[in-house]
Amino acid sequence: MNTALWIVQGILAAMMFTLGVMKSFLPIEKLNKLSWTTRNSEKFIRFVGVSELLIGLGLVLPWLTGVLPFLTSVAAASLCLVMLFAIAEHIRHKEARDIPKNVIIMLLALFVATGRFNHLIVI
Repeated sequence: MNTALWIVQGILAAMMFTLGVMKSFLPIEKLNKLSWTTRNSEKFIRFVGVSELLIGLGLVLPWLTGVLPFLTSVAAASLCLVMLFAIAEHIRHKEARDIPKNVIIMLLALFVATGRFNHLIVI
């Protein structure tokens, strides 16, 4: 189970970190290929980018270092929340084709959140 959790954490962390870097540092014109960036402010896009960067780091670093390891579950739960908001955004703008990827990411993040939280519970 630990190996599966690490694999999913690594995949999610790499994905979120990459997306976070893109949304935080790329010019807005390059991000306009994503439908939701054309209808949101630059400040909001940068906020989402920084949030994704922090989630990407939080998915791996706390558990890897042993410093505040519960933050890995918090980061995974935060990713679930971000995906819920993304799903709501896609529903509101009738972008059904984008929803399945958000659901998959949310389920993977839920797997990490519950798996890592269960490792912290002392019985």
